[in-house]
Amino acid sequence: MSKPDFKAMSRKELHTYVLAHREDQEAFYSYVDKLHAEATWIEMPALQSVEDLENYPEFLERLRKSAEPRDNAV
Repeated sequence: MSKPDFKAMSRKELHTYVLAHREDQEAFYSYVDKLHAEATWIEMPALQSVEDLENYPEFLERLRKSAEPRDNAV
């Protein structure tokens, strides 16, 4: 059986494949590479206090947006 083309898979497809084939290191590394390439996260140093969040408005905005209820009506 031949291996799937990990580069052609979407992030979600690759995530599903990695979960189903946890022993496949090549798939895992391809998934991590894809996550790194898409870079959808915000990097920031460790916080010293809750007040430190005020120094990262883009992070707070992303949190607010993700907490908003979504309208799933069609």
